[in-house]
Amino acid sequence: MKRRIADIVRGALADCRADGSISVGEDPAFVIERPSQPEHGDFATNLAMLLAKPEKKAPRAIAEILAAKLRSKTGLISRVDIAGPGFINFFIAREAWQQALLEIEAAGDSFGKSTSGEGKKLQVEFVSANPTGPLHIGHGRGAAIGDTLCRLFEATGWDVTREFYYNDAGAQIANLALSVQSRCLGIEPGDPRWPADGYQGEYIKDVAKSYLACETVDAGDQHVNAGGDPNDLDAIRRFAVAYLRREQDQDLTAFDVSFDHYFLESSLYSEGRVDAAVKQISEKGHSYEQDGALWLRTTDFGDDKDRVMRKTDGSYTYFVPDVAYHLSKWQRGFTRVINEQGADHHSTITRVRAGLQALEADIPKGWPEYVLHQMVTVMRGGEEVKISKRAGSYVTLRDLIDEVGRDATRFFFVMRKPDSQLVFDIDLAKQQSLDNPVYYVQYAHARICSIFETAAKNGVVPDFTQCRLELLANDEESAIIRTLLSFPEVVEGAAAAFEPHRIVYYLQELAGEFHSYYNRNRVVTEELDLTTARLFLLKCIARTIRNALSLLGVSAPERM
Repeated sequence: MKRRIADIVRGALADCRADGSISVGEDPAFVIERPSQPEHGDFATNLAMLLAKPEKKAPRAIAEILAAKLRSKTGLISRVDIAGPGFINFFIAREAWQQALLEIEAAGDSFGKSTSGEGKKLQVEFVSANPTGPLHIGHGRGAAIGDTLCRLFEATGWDVTREFYYNDAGAQIANLALSVQSRCLGIEPGDPRWPADGYQGEYIKDVAKSYLACETVDAGDQHVNAGGDPNDLDAIRRFAVAYLRREQDQDLTAFDVSFDHYFLESSLYSEGRVDAAVKQISEKGHSYEQDGALWLRTTDFGDDKDRVMRKTDGSYTYFVPDVAYHLSKWQRGFTRVINEQGADHHSTITRVRAGLQALEADIPKGWPEYVLHQMVTVMRGGEEVKISKRAGSYVTLRDLIDEVGRDATRFFFVMRKPDSQLVFDIDLAKQQSLDNPVYYVQYAHARICSIFETAAKNGVVPDFTQCRLELLANDEESAIIRTLLSFPEVVEGAAAAFEPHRIVYYLQELAGEFHSYYNRNRVVTEELDLTTARLFLLKCIARTIRNALSLLGVSAPERM
């Protein structure tokens, strides 16, 4: 609907140019938006205010000129008003809203989608957990947000690549190997010989048991046969990483999250990419030696102080491989990259971007983009749940999926803006009542399916090709139609702002309107024409709910 309004406005402006009432040559970047107050119409534009300066006229005077042209265009628009300093408000004809329902039926599964991304490449990196243990709830929230963002960008016409960065190198992997080796040798947490930073969860015992049993692990591109020798630390490391990667992959599969590409941190070292990146930065004159360490002049790129790249022991600080990794993304042709990460990564953003600028590789400032999510607090019975037996010190994603199901877990994880802290109420997520937000939305879809089933049992066979949409004339029906037809805008807005929760809010609004409507109005009546029109409206509601839930990776059940 917004695009149609925009086309009409452009047409009116062209008419004004033709008769000389407006002289500006190019269309300014005006917007069509929904006013916050219904009395201001269905849509409004700021075009007149943008033309005021080049036309050297008052905005309201220009608005009057445009409004005269717009009022002559019949059909879609029933009324045009001028408000405030020069806003032009549009009221859409009721018949136009009603007929627009046919667009939903025609679009089917594609309703809500657009081509605004023009097929351009976009990479989203998310989850990227260290293979040192089961995925925790923070990874789960990142997986839900990241995957929903990918679905939103695909729905808006982008060519999306999902990437997982495996941090399979460094101190944490060394601690993992030592922990598994200790378990292999019969050493348990609390023993003085236990590694200082060892992982204590029960899963470490499982890894050790499998290693000693000489099991085989297939995980992604890794095929590892356990040697069974508890003194071979390198073999234990390879086996443990593959074992936990397989476990994480299984958890993500259960969460309906998949990736197009897995990138191993270890490959950055084995292929010399980290050394090459540091050398390039130094050759460009953005590093210096001091106190036996190699420093990056991050202050040249907006940081508050310079940062160490290579420590006195010759090892690199943690952000340096990230610079090399992102250089590889750029070299792979991803001119747009979005990283979805936990808020604890905030401090690395400036350093990584500074490192990329120091390469002088024509990488734009502000590349890549970031979406940071805040912490999740899990509650049960009014108390915080902190510990999983298997993980030892945190609640796992698998714990939630097993207890409340995939749909509820995904829905709850994206209910709030990513940068807001989230309270995950297990008791609420398990409730089969309208207080449970995911149940509330899914029940709306199932309820509509049930209405159709009951209608069929009563011999009602609607012929939608003869549907009289003008019978959808009461205020509730008009409100629902407006909400339905705003869905494409909601999808565009959620993708552009990196805010999947807008889809949740939309679903709750639409489900609420439907439940209220159904409670007040009979759908199957003695009048077949009215019944057919109302069933068609419900069909459009069900379609839109299905399409919106699919963006969240949540099912739309036909029965509950």
